[in-house]
Amino acid sequence: MLRELRVCALYPDLMNIYADRGNLLMLQRRCAWRGLGFRLDAAGLGETVDSDAHDLFYVGGGQDRDQALCARDMATVKRDALHAAADAGKVVLAVCGGYQLLGHSYELGDEELPGVGLVDLRTIREPGSRLIGNVAIEVDLDGAVAVLAGFENHGGRTYLGAREQPLGRVLRGHGNNGRDGFEGVRRGNVIGTYLHGPLLPKNARFADWLIATALGLGGLDPLDDVLEDEAHAEARAAAGV
Repeated sequence: MLRELRVCALYPDLMNIYADRGNLLMLQRRCAWRGLGFRLDAAGLGETVDSDAHDLFYVGGGQDRDQALCARDMATVKRDALHAAADAGKVVLAVCGGYQLLGHSYELGDEELPGVGLVDLRTIREPGSRLIGNVAIEVDLDGAVAVLAGFENHGGRTYLGAREQPLGRVLRGHGNNGRDGFEGVRRGNVIGTYLHGPLLPKNARFADWLIATALGLGGLDPLDDVLEDEAHAEARAAAGV
């Protein structure tokens, strides 16, 4: 029986800036090249999700207005399903605006957007410049150390709770808040990051790790990744690593 990666993209029409939809395409192509099946479902505003029907849940970044709409929907319509998915070990990948909604709240002046509370973090829109530029971080993917490269552009500063673990250590760039030297968050298979660009086409091995983790596989057959390695090298060079 053909193994199939079942992906649910949350709000793909609203949370898709900096070509974040390319992350979904990368997952599809990496599966196809290995003879793995790939099924993509979308869940928009007001639509419920089934935590048992998917292996990986994905949410990208969005503009403030769209993010506000999605925040309220995630916190009400989709919250329980996402918690059930996380508790079952399903992969949840959230980028930028989606990452900010994984925590408790996002404070924007007098307005506070609710989060889904999958991880202990808060994001605050503080005075000062946006955190913009190429970024590289060092991550530990279950014992394999790697460097992820991408692009960040966020006005919010994200602060992790005392017991939360960051996704990685900042080598170049700003990261979560420009102060503590960390980027993203990882609790089990729940991952949040500010890396756009899009993230996965620039970091093929991270895409493979997500696929293998979501399918419960120990690893994947290697591919001819010359072009992917070149894209990764260019991204690292842009970040100065």
